[in-house]
Amino acid sequence: MKRVIVACGSGVATSQAVASKVQRILKQRGVEADVEAVDIKSLDHYINGADAYISIVKSDDDYGIPTFNGIAFLTGMGADAEADRLVELLES
Repeated sequence: MKRVIVACGSGVATSQAVASKVQRILKQRGVEADVEAVDIKSLDHYINGADAYISIVKSDDDYGIPTFNGIAFLTGMGADAEADRLVELLES
């Protein structure tokens, strides 16, 4: 199963909200994936083996996997475009 990691800068409240929203979007589109919310401090531990990363904080770090804009999912602005990109990746 494909894995998507969501991380925010302080704790997991925001990343959990985004992860829930992403999981709901994927389910509506018929895409199965494991969406995990993690603390940014433990991101390095969880990112290995993930297929996508949804970042809620601006970062120049490159994890070698596609990175998506978590703020879009949080605010709804641009969420459809990010969801389209994520679905395309997960279905490939």
